[in-house]
Amino acid sequence: MALSDLNLAQNRTLVMGILNVTPDSFADGGRFSSHESAIARGLEMMSEGVDIIDIGGESTRPGAERVSADVEQERIIGVISSLAKAGAVISVDTKRADTAKLAISAGAKIVNDVSAGVADPLMLTTVAQLNVPYIAMHTRGDSINMQSQAIYADVLAEVLSEIKERIQMAISAGISRQNLIIDPGLGFAKESEHNWTILRNLEKFNDLGFPVLVGGSRKRFLGALTGSQNPDDREYASIALTTHCANAGVWGVRVHSVKPHRDAIAVAGELS
Repeated sequence: MALSDLNLAQNRTLVMGILNVTPDSFADGGRFSSHESAIARGLEMMSEGVDIIDIGGESTRPGAERVSADVEQERIIGVISSLAKAGAVISVDTKRADTAKLAISAGAKIVNDVSAGVADPLMLTTVAQLNVPYIAMHTRGDSINMQSQAIYADVLAEVLSEIKERIQMAISAGISRQNLIIDPGLGFAKESEHNWTILRNLEKFNDLGFPVLVGGSRKRFLGALTGSQNPDDREYASIALTTHCANAGVWGVRVHSVKPHRDAIAVAGELS
């Protein structure tokens, strides 16, 4: 299935709602770790107008330890199946090809890989065979060591160059250009000043010719600016960030709440 077949809105920035079925994600770890609570949260997001629900069973916060494939899959496959049957468009947030395959079989439509194919050498060819949209995010290293690799002479030039390399890897593996989405990876192997530089230059990412997803919701760099230690207290800053992204014409924003971001996008669209 191609990205164009998903019937997603074409005239505004999309809202991708985060659903972490984990005990240790940075903003909402443990809140939706049971299947019942995760499904209830997904249905709530649908009622608020979410465009895509991004479901993950393994935390990718800085310093997070990996879990086994069995644990990751047990956490998410039943949730994906239930929400897909309810009519949700689902992306699976995974670095594993086997998990991606099972998730697509369960009803997911998009694979969101924060490693852009680096963590699992079978991911890119698997996605090509599945023929589904693929989100390739920029990072360096893994969750344990990525912040030690946040060293750039020119962060914008280097991130753009490295994303181009990932794009070429995906295309060479057989993924259609029409199914590629890119993500600059805010907070992944990046310090606060790196994130702000990227956000001031989103048009450079749009110019690569692929849909751009931005995931900055409640992240630490927003707290560093506003003095908010608790991720929940960074929601207002996250809404402001969504407004900026909508004004910049990005394809989608990955966020923890839905309605405030839909409203911010609607206002930005009305004033554009």
